Amino acid sequence: MAEPGGTPSDMKGPKPLTVVIKLGTSSIVDEKTHEPLLSILTLIVETAVKLRKDGHKVVIVSSGAIGVGLRRMDVDKRPKHLSKLQALAAIGQCRLMSLWDSLFGHLRQPIAQVLLTRNDIADRTRYLNAQNTMMELLEMGVIPIVNENDTLAVAEIKFGDNDTLSAITAAMVHAHFLFLMTDVDCLYDKNPRTHPDAQPIEEVEDISAIRADVSSAGSSLGTGGMSTKIVAARLATSAGVTTVITRSSSPGNIVKIVRYVQARKKHTSSHHSPTASEDEHLSRSTASLNIDALEKPPLHTRFLPFSHPIRDRYFWILHGLAPHGTIYIDAGAHQALADKAGLLPVGVLDIEGHFAQQEAVRLVVVKRLSEPGPDGKLWEGPGNEVGRALVNYAAPEIIRIKGHRSAQIGTLLGYADSEYVADRESISLLHRESRPVTPVLEKLNENGGVAAYENDINL
Repeated sequence: MAEPGGTPSDMKGPKPLTVVIKLGTSSIVDEKTHEPLLSILTLIVETAVKLRKDGHKVVIVSSGAIGVGLRRMDVDKRPKHLSKLQALAAIGQCRLMSLWDSLFGHLRQPIAQVLLTRNDIADRTRYLNAQNTMMELLEMGVIPIVNENDTLAVAEIKFGDNDTLSAITAAMVHAHFLFLMTDVDCLYDKNPRTHPDAQPIEEVEDISAIRADVSSAGSSLGTGGMSTKIVAARLATSAGVTTVITRSSSPGNIVKIVRYVQARKKHTSSHHSPTASEDEHLSRSTASLNIDALEKPPLHTRFLPFSHPIRDRYFWILHGLAPHGTIYIDAGAHQALADKAGLLPVGVLDIEGHFAQQEAVRLVVVKRLSEPGPDGKLWEGPGNEVGRALVNYAAPEIIRIKGHRSAQIGTLLGYADSEYVADRESISLLHRESRPVTPVLEKLNENGGVAAYENDINL
């Protein structure tokens, strides 16, 4: 279907997309009264239905169960005890879904509830079942409403915040866009509340190089802040998902931003086509005029996706599993992995942690020494994490076979399940771009920018 005023070459219309919209508790529930923000929720519903009418698939990741539970039970503050939080989540989730169903029902749009925990993601079969269910719902024209199953989740199996959950969901459904709705228009280089000269950051190619004020903490009802959105953006872009931060009180911005990005992409692809007829050149000229005349989108920050995204099983290994330990390898082993070979015991220098067979570990490259150092180790340096792996042997077994050739495994252990410590299909390497493995949080430094630091929260 052609857009209004489109040229003959536009007759195919824009490509249907999959759009994930993440809403925090503060976007759904009033922070003080805990009343549902019906005006914003109604606009979200209208926006989602408008995207559906444009041919797109939509997923909503919705927080707010605990906030709604607080209102239902007339509790003033978010409790600290886990059992009380879980009880409030059970009460609130029921009412929250009833509210979503009522609002979408007015526009005859079916929805579905999907509740996930970290364990659902860590188990490969359950992960695939969740993925297949959501894909089928999208094919049926249904909008899945995803939330963490707070009633069951405990600290060890929680995502930590729905920003992370939304990024994993976006990767799971192979989304084109992830919208992280927040209380500001975009990222700024300084805090706009205290610095009137703060400049917006509209487009980010390399998250690790970003200098932005992320000092905004989450609301008293929620668990996320701006730094968790940076983590989510890092996760989603690595899976090839364009990630957008924009204001939650103006959900209509989503449709405008999607249409603007689509128009820009269409213009760029037509402009760079190597061969074209005279009519096509005329069409491009018209398209160029159209892009110049295109209304500038609302203020937002757009994180561009990786050119070579990590998807499916490799994304799951990197971000779906909590690492149970670390394997230190030398540069030769790392090069072999980059050349699509498996991890042989001869390239393993050391291990750390207690892990079993088929559990996830970090892979860290360190410098091999010609002779043991003062600490008795054959390696030195802080090391550089290069990926994650599912191992064929448990930690005590790898200690015994490290540094040896594969032919010796049977002699050393009395058996040999595999010649590899980890098979290549069970290893996911990070891109050799300047973007490090998640999780990395950002914190405000003295100059008003951000300093990256490792934060081991087992994303």
